[in-house]
Amino acid sequence: MGRYVIRRLLQMIPVFIGATLLIFVMVNVMGDPIAGLCGERKCDPATAAQLRAEFGLDKPLWQQYLTYLGNIFTGDFGTAFNGQPVTELMSTAFPVTIRLTIVAIFFEIIIGITLGVITGLRRGRPVDTGVLLLTLVVISVPTFVTGLLAQLLLGVQWGWIQPSVSSDATFGELIVPGLVLASVSLAYVTRLTRTSIAENKRSDYVRTAVAKGLPRRRVTIRHLLRNSLIPVVTFIGTDVGGFIGGAVITEGIFNIQGVGNLLYRAVQTSEGSTVTGVVTVLVLVILLINLLVDLLYAVLDPRIRYA
Repeated sequence: MGRYVIRRLLQMIPVFIGATLLIFVMVNVMGDPIAGLCGERKCDPATAAQLRAEFGLDKPLWQQYLTYLGNIFTGDFGTAFNGQPVTELMSTAFPVTIRLTIVAIFFEIIIGITLGVITGLRRGRPVDTGVLLLTLVVISVPTFVTGLLAQLLLGVQWGWIQPSVSSDATFGELIVPGLVLASVSLAYVTRLTRTSIAENKRSDYVRTAVAKGLPRRRVTIRHLLRNSLIPVVTFIGTDVGGFIGGAVITEGIFNIQGVGNLLYRAVQTSEGSTVTGVVTVLVLVILLINLLVDLLYAVLDPRIRYA
């Protein structure tokens, strides 16, 4: 196991370099960041040259990337155009989005897997049909529609929640936004768990466990569910990075000052250092989560061993 982890960590190095290089190049070709600093008027040549030299934009692209890559290992992600370090911006935004992601993953795991197990064990019955129709509706409705409806009904008309999340963004305030963010993924987890449970229910090891007289709950939880969770864990693992980076819509609707909001504003103003810094951290998070998911396979299925 230890050798496998070391090998995977070494494999992450070229993946990380390739991903950050691609993002760095894309960010630098999406527009002229200096033009946005001067407002509606065009910068005069002297001011533009001074700003380019100050932010290192006058150097060749490859040299800018090497400088950026070297600064990353010292914890320096550059400086935003307002003079604030990017690390300071991320240290404020990431905790908020992480809390939102934890709430979304909680709903996805608890509700999605529970409904999936119930419908998988009762395949073809009315409860199965009802849940399938409900998940189909959730998948069909875009997230921004679900979020706006939740904000209008729960926040404006009924007054159950605040329409906008405060700057503190506590777990209690993030329950509804987290459920909105997790809604589509929750529906997919329900369907994926249902299919996996229904297929494994007919397996030989389940019939053997039942024939031995084991309690139904033990057969379901220890044998059936454990072996059925491998594809679900894979899906949820990919979702974590997607939630952190793809929370732009949800954070925009509920005015959550998180990573999605920060990334959206940075793209609008062509702040390359902020965009690259946020995406670099997201790449690291996704790589580490994929490693964790691979290690969880061996926990769920003892037959899986890593050399």
